[in-house]
Amino acid sequence: MNLSATKLEESNFISNAEWQQRKESAIARGQGNIAPVFIDRAENAEIWDVEGKRYIDFGTGIAVCNTGHMHPQVKAAVTAQLDRFSHTCVMVTPYDSAVELAEQLNELAPGDTPKKTIFVTTGAEAVENCVKIARAHTGRRGVIAFNGGFHGRTLLTMGLTGKITPYKNLFGPFPGDIFHVPYPIEYHGISVDDALKALDTLFKVDIAPSDVAAIMVEPVQGEGGFYPAPANFLQALRQICDEHGILLVADEIQTGFGRTGKFFCSEYAGIEADLMTVAKGMAGGFPLAAVVGKSEIMDAPLPGGLGGTYAGSPVSCAAALAVIDVIKDENLVEAANRIGVLFENRLKVLQQEFPNVIGDIRTSRGAMMAIELVQNGDVDQPDAGLVKSLLAEAYSRGLVLLSCGTRGNVIRFLPALTISDDLVNEGLDIFTDCLRACIK
Repeated sequence: MNLSATKLEESNFISNAEWQQRKESAIARGQGNIAPVFIDRAENAEIWDVEGKRYIDFGTGIAVCNTGHMHPQVKAAVTAQLDRFSHTCVMVTPYDSAVELAEQLNELAPGDTPKKTIFVTTGAEAVENCVKIARAHTGRRGVIAFNGGFHGRTLLTMGLTGKITPYKNLFGPFPGDIFHVPYPIEYHGISVDDALKALDTLFKVDIAPSDVAAIMVEPVQGEGGFYPAPANFLQALRQICDEHGILLVADEIQTGFGRTGKFFCSEYAGIEADLMTVAKGMAGGFPLAAVVGKSEIMDAPLPGGLGGTYAGSPVSCAAALAVIDVIKDENLVEAANRIGVLFENRLKVLQQEFPNVIGDIRTSRGAMMAIELVQNGDVDQPDAGLVKSLLAEAYSRGLVLLSCGTRGNVIRFLPALTISDDLVNEGLDIFTDCLRACIK
């Protein structure tokens, strides 16, 4: 019987290459994939593909599995919820887990102002609902975002996104009343003063501040290249918003839930946003997003004006409650800072070996880290080709990596906050070998 079962398993074996061929035939090319690697199982900071090959995961599903793949507490919470029910719609017959999660998010959000929460399913939905709430509260039309920012793939959120390829290419026209200004990036010669002067010019040329509903900013730009917003920049935005009655929206979708060495990244600047979007790391891999904001502002829309059929899935809410417990119980906020130091030490040594290739290292925000690759040590010569080669080489050697940046020349590192130091070092050994191989 065991022999027959083995033969059956062998006869049903499908390789990565075969799955990729089937995927290309069945799924539209616009929903591409970075690597032809099809995953069979995952545990903590490691994943295995259908061919049995093991990978160290430095991507965690784009900062989603902060508590690692299949954390036992998250798995147990989901299983317990499935034994009760899977869906009733929180807008029809709600449930305790949604209320408890909202209470916890309201408590965890930076600042002392009383908060309220709404649940949706994706980060893009959270961003769109911020715009709805801001317009309902202020009665104004305009929304300001930043060059290089990423806020989602719907038409409205693509309008807010400050990066054309691949997100906005071919998809216009986009909604109006959206404006962009430079984001301060010292490495690229854009100072805080430059960004604030551009905002002041925008107020004089394109839209009066009295017509602006919200300014939306990522405390660390994600897809834009992992550039952290200087604390004095976020503080200046807070002051400008207060002066003109504009709502400040912190997009914490990729930076939340311990990822940056604070529970929420805006804590570094000591500011309290009016509205905050969260998603990704909140539910350990289960689809869930939310808007958390000041109660008076959150209550501006009328009943029924916010929501969605799958908003606040009970399964996802149960997972999120477990994730918050794990982050607290296992001190994962502190772990993010330890991981950041490990990466910083190793990447600085690598930069000394390749000073004309690794132009910049960004490790100041916990376990949200990146390196920017250039040619001849010149910031104005981005090396996107090397990044592509590095990703391919890394996957061939068993390391999951992600890229980002408006110029495609940034490698980002997003390991699980539960990863061991040994796995970090093993993964960075692989990365070092990949870089050496690609530069030869």
